[in-house]
Amino acid sequence: MDTDELNRLIRSLNQGPDAEEAEPPMELVGEDAAGGPEVPLPVDHPISDLPRPIAALLAEAARRGASDVLLVPGSPPVIRRAGRLEPCPPSSGDLLGDTEPPDLLVAALGPGGRRRLARDGSVDFSVSVPNVGRVRVNLHRTRRGNAAALRILPRRIPTLAELGLPETLHDLTRTARGLVLVTGATGSGKTTTLAALLDRIVRGEPRHVITIEDPVEFTHPNARAVVEQIEVGTDAPSFHAALVSSLRQDPDVILVGEMRDLETTRTVLTAAETGHLVLTTLHTNDVAQTVHRIVDLFPAEQQTQVRSQLSLALSAVICQQLIPRKDGRGRAAAVEVLLATNAVRSHIRRGSFHQLHSELTLGRQAGMRSMEESLAELVRSGTIAESEARLRASHPDELEALLR
Repeated sequence: MDTDELNRLIRSLNQGPDAEEAEPPMELVGEDAAGGPEVPLPVDHPISDLPRPIAALLAEAARRGASDVLLVPGSPPVIRRAGRLEPCPPSSGDLLGDTEPPDLLVAALGPGGRRRLARDGSVDFSVSVPNVGRVRVNLHRTRRGNAAALRILPRRIPTLAELGLPETLHDLTRTARGLVLVTGATGSGKTTTLAALLDRIVRGEPRHVITIEDPVEFTHPNARAVVEQIEVGTDAPSFHAALVSSLRQDPDVILVGEMRDLETTRTVLTAAETGHLVLTTLHTNDVAQTVHRIVDLFPAEQQTQVRSQLSLALSAVICQQLIPRKDGRGRAAAVEVLLATNAVRSHIRRGSFHQLHSELTLGRQAGMRSMEESLAELVRSGTIAESEARLRASHPDELEALLR
């Protein structure tokens, strides 16, 4: 059966004999970046295909090893390569003509995408692009007009070793329940780290995995695990609604793209405490800030209870940064790892979050490490410059002592 026949079958099944003529609720899109089968997308997905000039610009950016493309009104396109911004080559502008690049994206949005842009001022989506792979797009309004940030995702899910992350992180996914947090600034590789951890589960363990993301970035085909991927805004109205629903779907592992609000955080803690392994992210820079951010989301009268709940649910916190390599070939990951030992759980219950950094040093033999230790290792191996390490250390005196 070819694609046209499949689309007709899907259309007839969804509309039924008495349905009015309407846009089909689901269409098949091309093969995904992982080389898996064609994936059905609901009709409310913001966009089906990028305009050809934008796709050609992304292909050129990918050829040059860029991770991002920034399209700002009144400015030529800019790429980010090895963490640094660079102008696109002059020929790239010829691909776009006289139209502002973000306006090409706005024109290509479907009804659902246009509604979200009008209502929220921005819309997020991901799409597969020929010769590039999957691309995550944030299209948004500014005072000067529409703008866009496009993230080029790896064509396949990298391994922990390829990311420069310790292989021991995989041990965190072997437990039946608990909360694993991956934190860092925007663009620090949190999503890719989660994808690498989840890929090991999917390929190696017979579990039921549900991912809840906005948007779905990496696609995970069924292997030993059974995988369901839910996109917020397309398949579910919010992270919280999708998470509550997922708890009734017999999951073993739940990946939540981000803990954005109090209700999502509350449900994540409950899920991790009651028999599920939950992987999620936060925009925080170190372990103490991460724990404080979670507790601080809740009203003051609930924080004692939340500290107790978090101390029981937490398995690990992984904080990461991406740092330009000395040789100019991309970026290297510096990683801080906190494991939930009895001492760590005790500090969380008591609210003595400032003591968590000390536990990183004391727990070195158990597999913990501080950001400063990771930075010092990268400097000693010649991977990054000392100046770059100093810029990123939260405890400069500790870093200096490690470098002596």
